[in-house]
Amino acid sequence: HVQLVESGGGSVQAGGSLRLSCAVSGCTYTRTTMGWFRQGPGKEREGIAAIDRSGSTTYADFAEGRFTISKDATKNVLYLHMNSLKPEDTAMYYCAAGGSWLCTQVACFPYWGQGTQVTVS
Repeated sequence: HVQLVESGGGSVQAGGSLRLSCAVSGCTYTRTTMGWFRQGPGKEREGIAAIDRSGSTTYADFAEGRFTISKDATKNVLYLHMNSLKPEDTAMYYCAAGGSWLCTQVACFPYWGQGTQVTVS
């Protein structure tokens, strides 16, 4: 069964940086479109970025210039580099796999990790 496990979250001061990782097991879903999402308490889950099989990327407006999605298909790992973090970036961050195009909507992805918490103060 496909499993995605996020790591790298934690508490960071405003202006700081974090790198989130998503390890994929079961199948090589790094070869599909993959994405990062986040959800704050009481908020809708929102797309951050997506990367397709060829390495093409797309970003939500709020993420452009601060967040970078990348992957290492050989190791089956998806990354999200986050710079210049702000308190409004505080959320649970999720990786997703199984997409077929550069989509940042929840419905585009059938496989999800359990999330890693990012808190910015």
